[in-house]
Amino acid sequence: MEKIPVMNKQELLTRLGDGQYVLEFMAEWCPDCNFIKPHLPEIEADFPEYQFLQVDRDQNLDLFKEFNVFGIPSFIVFKDGKEAGRLVNKARKTKEDVETFLHKIK
Repeated sequence: MEKIPVMNKQELLTRLGDGQYVLEFMAEWCPDCNFIKPHLPEIEADFPEYQFLQVDRDQNLDLFKEFNVFGIPSFIVFKDGKEAGRLVNKARKTKEDVETFLHKIK
């Protein structure tokens, strides 16, 4: 999973303009993020049509606000620059939760 550098919303939307992406909003100190972290390689392998990008909360706090992400970990799917779905809440997410969400987007 690629970690994106510090950027603003317009820079990120430009990056997401072509292709299918899953943004994972997270933080290193977040217990729920660390809970799902070991499962992310499996999730990525199960959904090869997506490029997975990690957005660190502490480095990109403005992006969190601009995308209305108030709980972590959260996942937002983009297809050719347009938001296609989001799993954004304060609940702990399991591998099954994330994969069920991604299957519904297809």
